[in-house]
Amino acid sequence: MISHKTGCTVIKNARRRMNLMVVTSAWIGASFAASSALAQNPASGEADSYPTKPIRFVAPSSPGGGLDWMTRMFGAKMTENWGVQVVIDNRAGAGGIIGSDIVAKASPDGHTLLMVAGGHALNPFVYTKLPYDTLKDFERVSLVACAPNVLLVHPSVPVNSVRELIALAKAKPNQLNHASAGVGTTSYLQALLLKHLAGVKMVHVPYKGAGAASAALLAGEVQLSFTNPNFAITQVKAGRLRALGVTSPRRLAVIRDVPTIAEAGVPGYDVNNCYGLLVPAKTPKPIVSKLNAEILRILRLPEIQAQMERQGYEVIGGTPQEFTAFVKAEMAKWPKVLREAGFKPQG
Repeated sequence: MISHKTGCTVIKNARRRMNLMVVTSAWIGASFAASSALAQNPASGEADSYPTKPIRFVAPSSPGGGLDWMTRMFGAKMTENWGVQVVIDNRAGAGGIIGSDIVAKASPDGHTLLMVAGGHALNPFVYTKLPYDTLKDFERVSLVACAPNVLLVHPSVPVNSVRELIALAKAKPNQLNHASAGVGTTSYLQALLLKHLAGVKMVHVPYKGAGAASAALLAGEVQLSFTNPNFAITQVKAGRLRALGVTSPRRLAVIRDVPTIAEAGVPGYDVNNCYGLLVPAKTPKPIVSKLNAEILRILRLPEIQAQMERQGYEVIGGTPQEFTAFVKAEMAKWPKVLREAGFKPQG
């Protein structure tokens, strides 16, 4: 059985060394000391006055999804602290490629930022050609947070568990439709893995972003989807949708009665979704360091930690080097999974 643990060694090491829920972390103190030293270093002159104009913060997804929520939350805190406008630019489509390409080609001055989710590292294997190089055309600033998605079904679907959903899908092959935020996104990969491990056939319906996919599920245009926890928690509590399972190996505290997909009938199922901040390649390292320090500052704010916890996210943080190692680990892991699931790259 395949084990797909986003909480890989890279993330585990980051959590052990600098769990931002513990605000007295020695690592954080060291980071801010290092940032202070950079500011005093004449070679880091770019960072002294940064930012000097409004910041464009690209969310490669439609409004309303988890990626959009994460981008807006960080953008608001940056505006509060730096006193410059942070403009959120939603550029949905092509599994995040459209928005990512805009940032890859932007001026490397720190005034164009990109928030990405898990599918960003997978796109080189999902599509036959990308307009940018996932590793070479970006500087990684920091991992931000990780969270499982939640498998939701529309109330019209006569199932109350993952096992019942699998049984229905086997009895009616290709008669259930599942929405995703686009080919290559985490919601797509989570459904692909479920179909592969459970041996069922369902029809994939891609949308331009998580917000559009979630709206389609609420409207009953599709029968099921994997969605971010903040959307899922709200809709399940309101009785508009039914939660069957979470994609991580541990239950979510905020919806503890919802089992993991692994314990609900698909052993070994484990796919989290991690978010991180990128800037264009060749952005000066002092600016990258200043952005990293700002991300860590925001993540250790009590109100942000509480908000993340309520929405089912686990704070991660970390250095640019740790984020790069994480992306490389993801890029090494998923090609085999995609091949075993019979996935064929898109044109």
